Amino acid sequence: MASFVAIDFETANGDGDSACAVAVASGRDGRLTGSWSSRIRPPTSLFTFTHIHNLAWEDVRDAPAFNELWPELDRRLRDADFVAAHNAPFDSGVLAACCRRYGLRPPRVPFECTVQIARAQWNIYPTRLPNVCRRLGIPLRHHDAVSDAEACARIVLAAEARGWRRSQPVPERE
Repeated sequence: MASFVAIDFETANGDGDSACAVAVASGRDGRLTGSWSSRIRPPTSLFTFTHIHNLAWEDVRDAPAFNELWPELDRRLRDADFVAAHNAPFDSGVLAACCRRYGLRPPRVPFECTVQIARAQWNIYPTRLPNVCRRLGIPLRHHDAVSDAEACARIVLAAEARGWRRSQPVPERE
């Protein structure tokens, strides 16, 4: 089985580069192998999503900016065969926007969407993360980045246990 990381970003507002928290959960050989997380100081103090994730400027003002934590996040992403995210276009978009803001080159690691995996493997609708977790018996504290990333990783592991495999070959590492 492939080595992967599941990623979850929380954002301060509607700007793609406003990440205020990130977590990754690693999986390999049918099990979770670790997780890592960090709060992030976004480029602006404007927080409009506090009601969703309970993070405010005061919680992140002393956190590292994205470019300061990038070496660790980049290493974790580059070491994976693929990155999973629930609603992958959102998380891959946040990653790309944050990298653009700081002039960083995102790793060329393919994303897999656990929304699509849950629909294909179990025909789960609606496919919000709490719905999928409830159906699969996965614990979740929704909008806590670590919990969301670990839940996403558990969805991949459950799908792999049912025979799911990436359909695309893993690209060559640089």
